[in-house]
Amino acid sequence: MVEENKKKTAKQRPPRRSWLRRFGSVVKWMFILGILGILFAGGAVAGYVTSIVKDDPVRTEELIQQEVSQNAITGFAYFSDGQPIGQLRTEEDRRLIEFNDIPQLVIDAVLAIEDNNFYNHKGVDFNGTLRAVKQRLLNESVQTGGSTLTQQLARRVFLNLDRTEDRKVKEILLSLRLERFLSKQEILTAYLNKVPFGNGSNGYNVFGIKAAAKGIFGLDDLEKLNVAQAAYLAGLPQLPSKYSAFNGVGEFNETAFGRAMDRQRLVLRRMLEENKITTSQYDEALLFDIKGSLAPHTKKAYATFPYLMLETERKAAEIMLTLNEDNTGAASDSAATTDNTLLLEEARQQLMTGGYRVYTTIDKKVYSAMHSISEDSDNFTKDSKARGKEQTAGIMINNKTGAILGMIEGRDFNIEQMNYATQMVRQPGSTMKPIAAYLPALDAGLIQPAGILDDAPIVMKDGGKGFHIPKNANNRYQGLVTARYALNKSLNLPALKLFNDKVGIENAWTFSKKLGITTIQDDDYNAQTGVIGGLRYGVSVEELTNAYSSIGNQGAFNDAYMIEKIVDSQGKIIYQHKVNPEQVFSEQTAYLMTDMLRTVITDGTASTVKSKYEHFKEVPIVGKTGSTQNYGDVWFMGYTPDVTLGMWVGYKEQINTLQGDTQKRQAQTLWTKVMNTVIDKRPELFVTKEFPKPEGIVKATVSAYSGKKPSELTDKFTTDLFNAKFVPTESDDGISKAKYITYNGVNYLPLEGTPEDFLKEKIVVKREKPIQSLVKELLAAFPAMKDHESLSYYMPEDAKTDFPTEVDPRVDDGNAPSAPGEVMVSYSTGKAVVTFTPSGSSDVAGYRLYRSLNGGSFQKQAVLSAGESTVFKPGTPASANATFYVAAVDVAGHETASGSVAGTQPTPEPTLPPEEVPGSDGTEPTPDPGIIPESSDDPGMIIVQPPGGNEATPSGSSNGAGGNTGATTP
Repeated sequence: MVEENKKKTAKQRPPRRSWLRRFGSVVKWMFILGILGILFAGGAVAGYVTSIVKDDPVRTEELIQQEVSQNAITGFAYFSDGQPIGQLRTEEDRRLIEFNDIPQLVIDAVLAIEDNNFYNHKGVDFNGTLRAVKQRLLNESVQTGGSTLTQQLARRVFLNLDRTEDRKVKEILLSLRLERFLSKQEILTAYLNKVPFGNGSNGYNVFGIKAAAKGIFGLDDLEKLNVAQAAYLAGLPQLPSKYSAFNGVGEFNETAFGRAMDRQRLVLRRMLEENKITTSQYDEALLFDIKGSLAPHTKKAYATFPYLMLETERKAAEIMLTLNEDNTGAASDSAATTDNTLLLEEARQQLMTGGYRVYTTIDKKVYSAMHSISEDSDNFTKDSKARGKEQTAGIMINNKTGAILGMIEGRDFNIEQMNYATQMVRQPGSTMKPIAAYLPALDAGLIQPAGILDDAPIVMKDGGKGFHIPKNANNRYQGLVTARYALNKSLNLPALKLFNDKVGIENAWTFSKKLGITTIQDDDYNAQTGVIGGLRYGVSVEELTNAYSSIGNQGAFNDAYMIEKIVDSQGKIIYQHKVNPEQVFSEQTAYLMTDMLRTVITDGTASTVKSKYEHFKEVPIVGKTGSTQNYGDVWFMGYTPDVTLGMWVGYKEQINTLQGDTQKRQAQTLWTKVMNTVIDKRPELFVTKEFPKPEGIVKATVSAYSGKKPSELTDKFTTDLFNAKFVPTESDDGISKAKYITYNGVNYLPLEGTPEDFLKEKIVVKREKPIQSLVKELLAAFPAMKDHESLSYYMPEDAKTDFPTEVDPRVDDGNAPSAPGEVMVSYSTGKAVVTFTPSGSSDVAGYRLYRSLNGGSFQKQAVLSAGESTVFKPGTPASANATFYVAAVDVAGHETASGSVAGTQPTPEPTLPPEEVPGSDGTEPTPDPGIIPESSDDPGMIIVQPPGGNEATPSGSSNGAGGNTGATTP
């Protein structure tokens, strides 16, 4: 039993292993666990890396090449002579350079401080990374960056600049891929084109070594950099904002400059260690005066020419948008179907970052001369708390090309950034008359300068008041006037009649659109007062000036432009403006219009220009004034044979009106100051000494009643220029001899039985609309009007010369009229003046004055038609023993006399009257003030004695143009 148990125990005890076997087992298991650990760590790392880059695309060689070579490049704008205006709006200045143009000195400086193993690594320098970590942990004085140039480039092109561990992993992988597809030269060039260097002396952030050399040292050529400057620039990219010697407006920053100099000395030390410079070069560089070599402070173009830079940007972006649409084959209205604002902004960004060079038509001397006027506060009314700053806008255009030579965009960019010359739309007032009325009428032969227009009221429908009766600025209606006179005096009614009746609104606006007026709205086709400024919105200074320039260009319209050409970053011209004139109206029309605008200055409303313009002998000018109701806007549009200048003055809000004669004439004043200054500064722009006269311009004498050939009855004439095609061939039908009676200033056909002594038989005028018809319209309109003047206010000054077309409206009541009352006699300058009050009867035809001398019988002395006057001046001396009475006479001849009044009294001392009064000789009565005696000349007529015949004479056969202001009656 015992033996058995011993055997069992022996069988259960395992055999004892040697120490060698045990060691082998441990090693085996450690190896297995190591492999598993490596696999696990590798998997973890791989998983970690995969999780980081899983959303990153695998970039192809083509994509890498494309994105690395893609650079935002600074664009620039230039004056017409090639002088720079400045760089296009951006906070950055970027200028590209090719590898072959990078000096070795710059490359050595950059690699010494940033990546001294650049040519040996494959994108990642592990030794350099470990060295950078050691330097940072031990806080060593000399520290180098852990990232290679390739890593920095990868980060700048493909990644954001946030400092995260994820970014570092992506950066390393991208660097390896960049090194696979790009050469070292390509990587180095891309790096030196993209890296930031802080602010330049003008305040812009400079990107790339070329922009840095220009912005910091003012050097366009990198070969001119010395060792000290190259080292200074090479040290900046590490912390460009910390090392920038200039702030955001280009001012010097001493503290930052000191930090940059410390960094420069570090770069020089590294260059010496890397044997890129000698000891003597090192010592010389340390002694170099970097501060003295910095570029001088300059203002950004948006500080020196803010209006002009914004306008250049705006107009160039519009061109870029058009080019983009053309290149993509998009329809012209594609922008309207998407978001035009978005497309325009994309075009602007393309312009800002694409390195484009925009060449404008702006003449620097002209622009500066114009702004010398607008920037001088002495030329303007003092600012008002209620109305603000008096604003102005002006634009000067080359007539022959349409090129914009200069402009005044406003007075203070800091107060108002809107360009008043190109973006503001305001009512044009009377400056629209030549464009929408006179030009189309002249070109169609509907009127000539000597043509006759009726300055008489018209009644217009008005939704607010029922009816509207336009007025002239002078509060008068002058009756029949020549077209030249109407334009000289800027009369509203003749222009309204041309616009509405002769030309027609639709034709007028079609014509205006051909002259570049794009602001006409659908509502304007119903605006009867559009020609005097009653538009929905109005016009811009640029477009109105552009329209006038077509007259100076002999009827050929050139669309105004400011961008001459655009050149891309490769030097290729992608846009070149082409002058494409369109002959909108004839040369003869242009010449006649020019000559009419000439007399606006010499004899019309532009008296301020006439008195202040200094160059009449060298540079001829013509022009037109304009103002809106209550003087919310005032304009002057004027031109020479070579250029056109348009000026506007007003306030930002049109409700704020210009006040006083100085402000109301301010557009004329500023126009003259600008012209005087520009002619002095740029006389070579004004080479044409007279407006060229085309063939087919003749001078002719016509009837001043109708503008037609004089007839035997014609006794008033006017001589002026004509387009030979439109010299009248029909005889004067504007006058006739008629017997009539005048009642309340209107001529009527007499009733049967009307006394002969109240009838007149004279030459009278046949108007297109007889005064009798006008009176009916006025009387019918008055009840529907809230405010209107008396009927007499609306009577033209030549109403008494009107041909009668209707019978006297008075009806005999069958009774003798009531007697006139309050007959009184007084003496003025020794002669009798008899006054009375009218009869109360409605059928009175007029009044007779009777006089008895020295007790003799009463004799009729004079007659007055009813409504003419209540004053007789028989011319009786005070020394005479005279007795007077006045009789009222009705249309049937019944007469009722007043009581007689003795006129005898001692002779008073005679006094000189202000002027002789017609009728004081006792033969004719003196009318009321405002009534023009029938013998006087019509104030609107230009009356001349006709030459030997009334035939048209060839152009140039007599001196001067039409519109003789010193004319006399025949």
